[in-house]
Amino acid sequence: MEPATIGLLLAGATKCVDYLKQGIALGKDISEMSSQVSTFMQNSSDIEHMEKRAKNPTIWQSMFNSGNIEQVAVDSLIAKKKMQKHRQDLKNLIIMQYGQGGWNELLAMEGRIRKERAEFVHKRQEQRDKIFNIIGIIGLIITIVGFFLLLYFIWKANKG
Repeated sequence: MEPATIGLLLAGATKCVDYLKQGIALGKDISEMSSQVSTFMQNSSDIEHMEKRAKNPTIWQSMFNSGNIEQVAVDSLIAKKKMQKHRQDLKNLIIMQYGQGGWNELLAMEGRIRKERAEFVHKRQEQRDKIFNIIGIIGLIITIVGFFLLLYFIWKANKG
């Protein structure tokens, strides 16, 4: 994942919270803006997943893209801290409209959404990472075997 992706996810989440604040200031009910709450939660889940991936990069990413991994780790940490503030804002908005019970219901719903996303989107990403690892390892093995074959043929040509 690119650092720009984290920025886009954070910007989207910020926009959702700002939209919710403006909507409530205009007298709208949060239920009328449920898509914004859902988008916020998806972005939050994706940022957390990216942070986990940055902490445990694939072999391929570690070998050839280590600077980007560190940038993603820093960006995801900053985004996580900003998301905590946005989450607190969202919590205050929901408690203001629906009380603590509404917030608890939202947390339960968020748990289900995260579980579904982890099973679908994040597992697919992990499978892609595993495939890239396998391709990288196979490429490395082919290169090493080819190098030794080249050395053998050079040795054989010099000998005979």
